[in-house]
Amino acid sequence: MLKQILADMFIDPELLAELSEEQKQILFFKMREEQVRRWKEREAKYEQNEKLQKSHKPKKDSSKTVNWKIGKDQEVWVWVMGEHALDKPYDVICDEIIADRARKQAEKEAEERRKAQKEELSKLSGALTLHTQSEKETWRQNVENKQTAEEQATTMEKKLINEEKQNKTAESKPQEKEIQKLEERTQEIYMNWKEAQEIKQKLEKEDTEWQETLRKSKAADERRRSMAKQARDDYKRLSMQAIERGSVAERARNFGGEVKRPPLPPKPKSLSAVNNSGINRSERRQGIRRVNSSCTRENIIKWFKEEQLPLQAGWDRSGTYMAPWFHGIISRLESEDLLKDQVPGSFLIRVSEKIQGYVLTYRSEDGYMHFLIDASATSYSFLGVDQLQHITLADLVEYHKTEPITSLGKELLLYPCGQRKDNCDYSDLIE
Repeated sequence: MLKQILADMFIDPELLAELSEEQKQILFFKMREEQVRRWKEREAKYEQNEKLQKSHKPKKDSSKTVNWKIGKDQEVWVWVMGEHALDKPYDVICDEIIADRARKQAEKEAEERRKAQKEELSKLSGALTLHTQSEKETWRQNVENKQTAEEQATTMEKKLINEEKQNKTAESKPQEKEIQKLEERTQEIYMNWKEAQEIKQKLEKEDTEWQETLRKSKAADERRRSMAKQARDDYKRLSMQAIERGSVAERARNFGGEVKRPPLPPKPKSLSAVNNSGINRSERRQGIRRVNSSCTRENIIKWFKEEQLPLQAGWDRSGTYMAPWFHGIISRLESEDLLKDQVPGSFLIRVSEKIQGYVLTYRSEDGYMHFLIDASATSYSFLGVDQLQHITLADLVEYHKTEPITSLGKELLLYPCGQRKDNCDYSDLIE
């Protein structure tokens, strides 16, 4: 499929829409390499034609020429990055890039957490200030009420003593009515005094409770400060560990092993080897065989029956029945229509209507995602760099039930989307 695209230098827009960002970058990189190769071939032919023309024409004195720098081997001097003694190795450059990204990520996360902690502490300080002010106001009112009650009790006691003195200085034998009024008055004074004593005791009790509440509030505030300090220390320690290890490498290890780097590109052969062998540059490069870019439905059905059906593609791991997630040659819109009523995490695998391969359609919380599955070799894997190879489609699905498809870590194949009751869309593939 890749050779076919490079030969035509054209990508179907619908096929391009089914590729992820990483797959698009790889495809564009390969197309750029093919363009450079073709340009070099044209330049070589053009130089050869100019040499033939100059050999038949006399050179003019006013003509402008370009002279290339010649090396010790009397060939054009070429510098290849990485071969010089002072050039950094590929592994060192990759490690520096990863360490720099990890440092920036750690600094960014540290800044975000610092801002969040600062906002939380400001909110706690404001709430504590309001609570303290309200408690102070309550305490002040209680103290005022206590003083007022004490003053009332003192006044009542003085009044009672004065009335008793008056009663002693009165006539020794007052009338019965006057005695009854005096007793009623005394009883009223006594009840008022008793009520004042109760208010005084109540205020003392409330004052004790307020002191206990204030003590608990101060203890809770001290615990919060201690927890905040411990959180800052833990975060500083974890940040330093993340900078040393590299958060990028740590995330890659969590998704299945150590960080994998793309293989080193092959070093180009020197020009002297080409010239000494006597082989033309255009003759050394093998041309890519052009094939028909159109892939009809009949060709896809024939490919599936001849190559994929003997491998039990689309069957369950036991090999006894068709898997519920397998679908036939359906379009992108049809697959999305099947998943529109499903929950996030639902998926299906369909035979592509554009190429000889498969497409995994996934329903996420934000919409739909489509991943191309390469079936050109004897194994199955997602199109991209350093993808795991699986023997069958069922093994690929079983693996990604617990492992995400991309580095985001959200695409888990949880709920397979089966066939509709009124139509089985893969019947033409297994007849």
